[in-house]
Amino acid sequence: MPEPAKKAASAFTKKPKSSEAVAGGTVVFEAETEKKDTKVKWQRDSADIVASEKYLITADGNKHSLTINSISKEDDVVYSVIAGSSKVKFELKVKEQQEKTENAAASSSASSEGQPQASHEQEAPAESQQPDTRQDLTGLFLEKPQSGEVTMGANITFIAKVGSANLIKKPAVKWFKGKWMDLASKAGKHLQLKELYDRNTKVYTFEMQIIGAKANYSGAYRCEVSSKDKFDSCNFDLIVHEARVEEIDIRAAFRRTSCDGGEEAGELDFSALLRKREATQVSNEPEVDVWDILKKAPASEYEKIAFQYGITDLRGMLKRLKRMKKEEKKSEAFLKKPDPAYQVDKGHKMKIVVEVADPDAEVKWLKNGQEIKISGSKYIFENVGNKRILTINNCSLADDAAYQCVIGEEKCFTELFVKEPPVLIVQSLEDQMAMKGERVEFECEVSEEGALVKWEKDGVELTREETFKYRFKKDGRKHYLIINEATKEDCGHYMVKTNGGESVAELMVQEKDLEVYQSIADLTVKARDQAVFKCEVSDENVKGIWYKNGMEVKASDRVHITHIGRNHKLTIDDVKPEDEGDYTFVPEGYAFNLSAKLNFLEVKIDYVPRQDPPKIHLDCVGHTPETTIIVVAGNKLRLDVPITGDPAPTVVWTKADKGKTRPPKSEESSDMEFSADLMKDGKVISDTDGRVHVETLKDHCVFTIEGAEREDEGVYTVVVKNPAGEDTADITVKVVDVPDPPQAPKIVSLGEDWCNVQWEPPAFNGGQPILGYVLERKKKKSYRWMRLNFDPHKGLTYEAKRMIEGMAYEMRIYAVNAIGMSRPSAPSQPFVPIAPTSEPHCLTVDDITDTSISLKWRPPERVGAAGLDGYTVEYCKEGTDEWVPAFEGLTERTSVNIKNLPTGERMQFRVRAVNVAGASAPATLTQPVTIREIMQRPKIWIPRNLRQTVIKRVGETINIVLPFQGKPRPKVTWTKDGEALDPKQVGVRNSDFDTILFIRRSERKDSGKYDVAVQIENMEDKASLHIQVVDKPGPPQNLKITDVWGFNVALEWKPPKDNGNCEITGYTIQKADKKTMEWFNVYEHYRRTNCVASDLIMGNEYIFRVFAVNMCGLSEEPCTSKDSAYIQKTGIVYKPPTYKEHDFSEAPKFTHPLVNRSVISGYNATLSCALRGWPKPKVVWYKNKMDISNEPKYRMFSKQGVLTLEIRKPCPFDGGTYTCKAINDLGEAEVECRLEVRVRL
Repeated sequence: MPEPAKKAASAFTKKPKSSEAVAGGTVVFEAETEKKDTKVKWQRDSADIVASEKYLITADGNKHSLTINSISKEDDVVYSVIAGSSKVKFELKVKEQQEKTENAAASSSASSEGQPQASHEQEAPAESQQPDTRQDLTGLFLEKPQSGEVTMGANITFIAKVGSANLIKKPAVKWFKGKWMDLASKAGKHLQLKELYDRNTKVYTFEMQIIGAKANYSGAYRCEVSSKDKFDSCNFDLIVHEARVEEIDIRAAFRRTSCDGGEEAGELDFSALLRKREATQVSNEPEVDVWDILKKAPASEYEKIAFQYGITDLRGMLKRLKRMKKEEKKSEAFLKKPDPAYQVDKGHKMKIVVEVADPDAEVKWLKNGQEIKISGSKYIFENVGNKRILTINNCSLADDAAYQCVIGEEKCFTELFVKEPPVLIVQSLEDQMAMKGERVEFECEVSEEGALVKWEKDGVELTREETFKYRFKKDGRKHYLIINEATKEDCGHYMVKTNGGESVAELMVQEKDLEVYQSIADLTVKARDQAVFKCEVSDENVKGIWYKNGMEVKASDRVHITHIGRNHKLTIDDVKPEDEGDYTFVPEGYAFNLSAKLNFLEVKIDYVPRQDPPKIHLDCVGHTPETTIIVVAGNKLRLDVPITGDPAPTVVWTKADKGKTRPPKSEESSDMEFSADLMKDGKVISDTDGRVHVETLKDHCVFTIEGAEREDEGVYTVVVKNPAGEDTADITVKVVDVPDPPQAPKIVSLGEDWCNVQWEPPAFNGGQPILGYVLERKKKKSYRWMRLNFDPHKGLTYEAKRMIEGMAYEMRIYAVNAIGMSRPSAPSQPFVPIAPTSEPHCLTVDDITDTSISLKWRPPERVGAAGLDGYTVEYCKEGTDEWVPAFEGLTERTSVNIKNLPTGERMQFRVRAVNVAGASAPATLTQPVTIREIMQRPKIWIPRNLRQTVIKRVGETINIVLPFQGKPRPKVTWTKDGEALDPKQVGVRNSDFDTILFIRRSERKDSGKYDVAVQIENMEDKASLHIQVVDKPGPPQNLKITDVWGFNVALEWKPPKDNGNCEITGYTIQKADKKTMEWFNVYEHYRRTNCVASDLIMGNEYIFRVFAVNMCGLSEEPCTSKDSAYIQKTGIVYKPPTYKEHDFSEAPKFTHPLVNRSVISGYNATLSCALRGWPKPKVVWYKNKMDISNEPKYRMFSKQGVLTLEIRKPCPFDGGTYTCKAINDLGEAEVECRLEVRVRL
């Protein structure tokens, strides 16, 4: 196994630090070594520095310095100092002299009165200012409006620039003065707001121009920009100075204050004269910088100084003074602070980076003022050189906080905003139909548990009311909206919304219809019999009132009214003739009634001759007219036919002239009894056979059909015969029923939320004319049908509305006549309401040549449920309406290149979005485009990773892509170190917008400087890049054993001849015993070229070898020592070193204080702290300043400096202040805490 390597200590006690200097100046770097005789070497970019007039190297004992004179831009590189095996790197940053002059001019202009800085920046040439398209994590501004100063009467313009490349909607900008004053309402003569848009750079420019500034225009301003869910704001100040006037115009001094009413309007204003006289008096005195006086003066003197020097805007003065003080104060601990705010998605990782001035500085990270401790993998702290990195893994809403980085007394701040992912609706709402008074419940399911949802009805948000009409319920990921008692007002569309979607359903509330299961029937009752009227309705809670001939029937001894469940009964005992009449039952709360007639049958005995011909007594009955009786299918048909005749006649009923008479049962019967038969198709039906039967009484015959059907319809003939003669009567029975169901409806047309339905009338109308139709629809996957109309629709087509786009539906139809509704029709074929998309937007010209044009656009804002199939592009010449498709079919891309266009023609273009529902409205260019190529200057865009040296290893592939611009296509030329490239080794491929340098297998000779030139006619742009191909180093040279003593061997060697084209980062030294020849590491990554191998074994003979190390790894071959080193056995006497005995005496000191606690009574409690001191301190515990050392309730422990006080089963009286005091000969110390004892609930 390899032996453990020892870490070499640094040879420097003081290291040189990176510095900044101005071009042309001098800078000094200083270093101190641990030993005085240590040799020090200075390097510049890994090359040794030789003393000269430019570089002055001095050494004084252990102090060493490097002085660089006449600094230029070429000196802005990395330097290093080497002492033994220790090497320290540092940087020199050079600033141009012009920057220093501009900074001085800016500071002087800030103190003088004149034109504002904002207007000077505007006058700079546009070519030298390229817009910065970089955006930070939270900001939208590319350029923020800057604070400015202006003289009264002068103009000033504030400019804000916003990039729109990453924005969905056009940004909206508002200008404010102070906190709330919106300047859009103040635009006019003295304030103008402008907006410009550059299509090439996609940058919006917003300007606020103040014309003829006045003194009251001074103050704080704010610019806010917003775009959908993004927002940013910027604050800036305006200071208005009074104009200095050299000459006094006495007439102007007496002008009136009003400028609108003419010369005589307003009051006299003498303030201008007073100010000018003050200016004349002050002009004789030497000029004084008021700001220098204010910076040195205390705050209590500000008002006095402002009054003395004529400063009227005190608020603006204080803001400017505060800003100047902030500019003067620079952070000494931080080189680069974090951004003001960061934004990260929930569950992602976030890194906060700061750069510190001292690479050895320790930092603390705080979250909302509390120090962040290392806990698992949540927080990771990294120190990389001068950088301090805080990594937050798996960000949650709890990480949305303010963070601080603290070094000593200095702090820097930032905020982290955690953005939640959108909450999606997994299960949508379903349409509901309920009866009035029922409970309605809407249910949906979202993608995340605990998410917030919002319920709306017809666009109005629902809240918990005092009446508790709406209740909201959560169960995991499911959300419920509950309506306790539905009313007609609750009908409408209900919507549930989340931040990632929405779902709509419709609620329809219908009044309850009372159904009649059994109606009351007409009665014919004889004297002293009982009459019973009975009916049955669908609702057992419905009460009713009985009427006789319009008068309410009251209960009595003979009249009984009962209500049991759904049955209502009126019973009349001992029927009398005055009980005859029309009886009606009226249910309470419903607008209909049930009626029947009570007929009183009075028995009369008439003495007539024995031979009386038969007679049928019916109203409107004769031999020629017919009596028509209408009965509803399913109801009972009863025909009472009064008959007279002596002897009793025989009654025969026939239908459709198929009946045949049958002789009477007994012609000589002494009693007058009738006999009756029913014959159908020549067959006699007995009294008990089936549902049709005949009943004979003394004076009439009853014909009854139980549950009438359609086949019972026809003409019935009753024939009565006796020996005296016969009589006949025809009765027509018509059976009416509900109609047959219509055929399945058809969907003839569709829209976004509507459809047109068409159907045919039913084959049979039920014997009654069709009054209309009722339509129902349902979602395809649902089982609940919803009625679309409550009143019958008379037509054969219907337009159904208020459907959800993209949802599959089915329709069915009911036919309605006077009897009722038919059975439902078969459902229609499933259909989906869809609509075309909105038009594409932001159609722009991306590129144009002499014969082609490139267009691009953005997808439609509203796509809809039908999706988007593609786009069609058309063009036409200006002045014509003949649109020509640019290509066949559809394209799914949002950009297209149209070729073979006529050169010089003005053409118009338009784009349509297409889906299943058809094409959208077209998006058209604002004006025609001339087909002609536009000249563009050549420009090379060097990527950030290519601005530094490209380092590759031997054998790796080099593939460099350099984008450029220019029209027409520029000529690209590559050179290496001023010479043309070898096409056998280096490949170059060029396109219209980039050039590629490709080396399949790199070699050391490929290193060097590569130049590329892009040329169009006499315009040219150049760029350079450096490639460094590295390899493993060669072996070190001349490894020698320079000395052997004790268990140590001194080695020395020289660096390798070939360093692999990169810096040697260290050496690996190994040893081997000659007996075993097993190699063990002595040092790894060792920087010096000499070392001492220690802890060798006595009596063994060793040989050594050294590998060189660079960024590619160890050298292929080592350098092995030619000689061996033998470790002698004798003459070794170990003398232990003598040390001065250390004094451990120390006064008591608490390393961990007592902490306030709150405990529950009845449970043991402990208070702990940590103590250090020697000799061992005496410890005393106090409660409320009283010694408790001898109290049996308390136990004191002390173990390895940890002091513990145990309180046995404390009660509320044991609460108070506890103190721990430690005393020894060198001093004393004490700590205290509060203990709260809570009563157990």
